[in-house]
Amino acid sequence: MKTRDYLVLAGIALVLIGISALTTTQPPAAFLTDGLTTAGQTILTMVWITWWALVLGFAIAGGVEAWVSDERIATTFEGSSPRDLGLAAFFGFISSSCSYSAIATAKNLFRKGASAPAALGAFMFAATNLVIELGFVIWLLLGWQFVLANYVGGLILIGVMAVLLRVVVPDSLIETARENAADGDETVVDPVCGMELSPDEASHTITTGTTTHYFCSASCKESFNPDEQPSTITQQIFSREGWERLADKQWSEWMMLWKEIAVGFIVAGLIAGFVPESLWAGLFAQETLGMPIGLVWAAIVGAIIGVATFVCSVGNVPFATVLWASGLPFGGIFSYIYADLIVPPIAAAYREYYGPRFGLILTGIIFVGAVLSGILTHLIFGGLGLIPPRAGVDIAENTIELDYKAALNGFFTLVFIVLYWLHRRSGASQSSDAVH
Repeated sequence: MKTRDYLVLAGIALVLIGISALTTTQPPAAFLTDGLTTAGQTILTMVWITWWALVLGFAIAGGVEAWVSDERIATTFEGSSPRDLGLAAFFGFISSSCSYSAIATAKNLFRKGASAPAALGAFMFAATNLVIELGFVIWLLLGWQFVLANYVGGLILIGVMAVLLRVVVPDSLIETARENAADGDETVVDPVCGMELSPDEASHTITTGTTTHYFCSASCKESFNPDEQPSTITQQIFSREGWERLADKQWSEWMMLWKEIAVGFIVAGLIAGFVPESLWAGLFAQETLGMPIGLVWAAIVGAIIGVATFVCSVGNVPFATVLWASGLPFGGIFSYIYADLIVPPIAAAYREYYGPRFGLILTGIIFVGAVLSGILTHLIFGGLGLIPPRAGVDIAENTIELDYKAALNGFFTLVFIVLYWLHRRSGASQSSDAVH
C-alpha cells in the first residue's frame, strides 16, 4: 500500500467515526473516552490472540518457500483443467501472501504462457487468500468453521473465475492482454519474493560475478543468498544454512506485510470502538436462508466494503471479525475477504498490466466471483449447520491472562528473536563473503 492508500483508508475511518459522533446520544467526552478505551482493548487483544500464530505462520511459509522447489509446479500452468488449476492453487498456497507480490508474479507467469484461469485465477487468488498464516489468524479470531469455509469458498471462487475467463472473455482479448503484459520496458524478477520490476527503477541490487540481481526492497536484498544451492528438505532441516534461508524468507514476508497487518488491527479497533452496531444493522440484511435477496445483498455489501477498505490478505481478518460481530452474514464475510484483489490500487495495476478493457473485465470477474462464492459458501455451511453463533466474537470483552496464550506468545517471541538473529547472521556472513 502506498501513502495515498493509507490516507484514503484513514479518511473512510474518520467519516464513519464522524457519523457515529453526530448520531450518538453520549456526551462528546464520554463518546471519545469509551471509544478509545474499546479501540485500545480490541487492538491489544487481537494482537495478543494472534501474535504466536503470525510468527508460526510466517515461519512455516518461510520454510516452504526456502526448502521446497517450485520449478516443477510452475511448468504446468499452460492449461486450465482441474489438475492445472489445483497445481496453480497449490503453488499460490506455498507462495508469498503479499497481494502486490502475488499480482506481479501472476503477471509474469501469464506473460510467459500460463493460462489466464491458472495464473490470474488459481495462483493469484491462492497466493493472497489461501496462505498458511491467513488460516491461522482466521482460526484464532473467528473459529475453525471460518477456516474451512475460507478454503471451500476459495475453491468455489477459483472455479467461478476459471469458467468466466473461459466463457466470457474471447481468446483474442486474452492474447491481447498477454501481449500488453509483455510490452513496455524490460523487466526483471526479484529472486526472493518473485515480484517483477523495472531494472531502471530498482534501488536495491547485488552483483555477483557478471550477474546483477534486482530487488523490490531492502528486506529482499538482505534475504538474498547468491550461494544458495538446491538440496533435499532433510538436508535443509539439519543444516545451519537451511535455517538461515528460512529466516531470510520469513523476514521478507514480515517486511512486505507488517504495515497492512498493523493497519488492519488499528482500523478494526477504531471501528469497534466508535461505530455502533446500529449503523451496521441498518446496512446488513437479516441473515435468513429463506430470504435469498437479503443474502445476495449482504454478499454485495461485503465485497464493496472489501474494495473500499484497501487492506489485503492477513490484514483483512481483524476487520472481518468486527463485521461478523456487527451482523454481516457468514457468506458476506468471505465476499469481503475475497474482494481484496480488486482494491483500487490493484484494479489500476490490472489496467496497466493488461490494458484497460481486460483490466476492467478481470476486476468485474473477481467481484462477481467474490459475491457468488460468498453466497454459495453461506448456503453450503448453513445447510450443514456449520455456521457458528456470533456469541464470543466481541474481542474487546476478552481479557489478557496468564493462560496457554501467554505461554504460546512467550515461546514464539523467542522463536521470532532467534529467527531474526539467524537472518542478521546470514546477512552479515554474506557481507563478509562479499568483502573477501
